Amino acid sequence: MKNILLAVVGLSPQVITETIFALHQQRRSVDAIQIITTRQGKEKINAHLLSPIDGKYYQYLTEYEIDPASIDFGFGNIHVIKDSNGIEIDDIDGEDENEWLLRKCLELTFTLTNDPNTAVFFSVAGGRKTMSTCLMLAAQLYGRAQDRVYHVLVSPEFESNRNFYYPPRKSVPIKLRDKNGQPYVKETRYATITLVPIPFISIREQLSDTLLKEPKDPATLMLSLVKEEPYQLIVDLANSKLTYKNLELDMMPARLALYAFFALQKKNCKKELTSCRECTECFLDMQEIFAQQDEITELYRKIAGNREFCEMSQSGILGLSQENFNSYKAKIRKDLERGFGLYAHGELAIDSVGTRPDTRYGIRIDKDRIRITF
Repeated sequence: MKNILLAVVGLSPQVITETIFALHQQRRSVDAIQIITTRQGKEKINAHLLSPIDGKYYQYLTEYEIDPASIDFGFGNIHVIKDSNGIEIDDIDGEDENEWLLRKCLELTFTLTNDPNTAVFFSVAGGRKTMSTCLMLAAQLYGRAQDRVYHVLVSPEFESNRNFYYPPRKSVPIKLRDKNGQPYVKETRYATITLVPIPFISIREQLSDTLLKEPKDPATLMLSLVKEEPYQLIVDLANSKLTYKNLELDMMPARLALYAFFALQKKNCKKELTSCRECTECFLDMQEIFAQQDEITELYRKIAGNREFCEMSQSGILGLSQENFNSYKAKIRKDLERGFGLYAHGELAIDSVGTRPDTRYGIRIDKDRIRITF
């Protein structure tokens, strides 16, 4: 198993040597190091860790007799966060920068965790808090059983010192400053570095294979886990409205009467199935609809209330024809779109099957999810 250290780093490159030191003290080998940082962070790493003359990373390896060839780490392993134009950014100081950072964390984590023969050690000790948060989120989305999340704690007096990178084998005096900013000297043998494993819960095993083909944004991954309970369609004749997915839609009496008629056809269907989506048993052709004009008229009367029927047109809902049926059907579809959105069409709209003159009409929502109130 190849162990990869994936770390976020700000302007303190010491966190890399401190983390490697802590892992080695725990007898955990590191085979590769990958860093996510800003442009300024890259310059700090190149100057203070990877300099071939006095780079602290190489000094640490030499002092602890570790073969540099055993760890894959160099300029190519530093991944700088870039903006939408591909320009390296200096800091994470806004929403856009944070989005680019998160994208980089997700992309790199997705790539490194795709190899089953690797274990990724996520180091959240460096950089701004938002950098740690984004890397932690990436671990929670794509992490596996063999991966780990670590924080590194350094003795406070040494943590903020620019000259401290790791406890050397032979203790040396180092100049520190107290709480009041006054200088004093302390031996490095008093420095402690503690590797703290951070528990995390990953959703990777819950994701479908489709979502693991390429990096996805957190919202897409999280929403894929949400299993919604099926919503009911409530046809409320007394209040002239439909309710669906906690949304209400007021509807003109004539349109509601026709829609309620089709809802009743589905609700009263005798065929028993676990799903009605592919069944058209309750669908009616135009002659069957015309034959039940009295039922449609009665529904309209209940909705329209006290209005005298003699005042109403006999050519509308009270006397359906193919032409005005098509007109009502189209207006109902627009009402549903306005009230519940495009995705509700599939199960709520008055659908048709077959070709003229044998076209039949009905709605597809499961009958158990329909409730009609008078």
